[in-house]
Amino acid sequence: MSAIDPRKELADRLGLSEVPPARFRSTSDVIDRLRENDYLSDEAIASVTFLADRLAKPVLVEGPAGTGKTALAKAVADATGARLIRLQCYEGLDESKALYEWNYRKQLLRIQAGRPDDSTAEDWHALEEDIFAEEFLLTRPLLEAIRATDPVVLLIDEIDRVELETEALLLEILSEYQVSIPELGTVRATQIPMVFLTSNNTRELSEALKRRCLYLYVGYPDVERERDIIVSRVPGISTTLAEQIARVVRSLRALDLKKAPSVSETLDWARTLVVLGREEIGDEDAAATLHILLKYQADIEKATKELLGKGKSLA
Repeated sequence: MSAIDPRKELADRLGLSEVPPARFRSTSDVIDRLRENDYLSDEAIASVTFLADRLAKPVLVEGPAGTGKTALAKAVADATGARLIRLQCYEGLDESKALYEWNYRKQLLRIQAGRPDDSTAEDWHALEEDIFAEEFLLTRPLLEAIRATDPVVLLIDEIDRVELETEALLLEILSEYQVSIPELGTVRATQIPMVFLTSNNTRELSEALKRRCLYLYVGYPDVERERDIIVSRVPGISTTLAEQIARVVRSLRALDLKKAPSVSETLDWARTLVVLGREEIGDEDAAATLHILLKYQADIEKATKELLGKGKSLA
């Protein structure tokens, strides 16, 4: 029995002349190439990324804000030499901003230039068909990713910010890699993009969307991985200071805070301490720079009381 090749099946459905080559050879290849692009992956992230490529499936990446979900898509694009196309989601996002819209100004100019005063109904019908040609189409990120001829990574960022109705726009793309435009027909992909959708879990996503994706949860890293991330992303920092920072941040995340510090805020704190010339974290330095990590005064006061009060040392 011959092995099933999802990429070949999809290529056949899209009418591609050949199956695009796989981007990664193995899970370890994913880890190595992402590391070369300053993204430290673990086995779970690498495994899902590898399978997404081989199965030609989108990846839904969920987890707290600031844990590297968006950075994963960017790193995959850099590692594979693909162009990153990003759709930033927000409340009120609609088809004209996500998929396509018609260039109404250009259409109006074409109507004014092409319809004489004595034109007939037939002339008008021909002109109407003409203004809905491709030259009047304005592509938005989703359609741009489908029509691209070069390798593409499509990032649909913070999908949980849009309404359920807007999610429906994505279903055809996520399952068939095609877009239906009433005036032009079906536009099919000319290559198979890698697709990453990120969510901060602000609302529950539809079952229809989840069913079309592989699932990946990216939480806060453990102390060792966060230390390695700090060392790789903050020039001039020592491993000792990086580990101290990672342990302090872990302690802060264990508190009941309004907003736990993200990985990006950990990196900002590490850069701050390096700029200040610190080789280790003293209690005074920690107290003076907590605002880099914590963005609510109530959280700063709680961290100061719980971790610096009663004779405790934050470091």
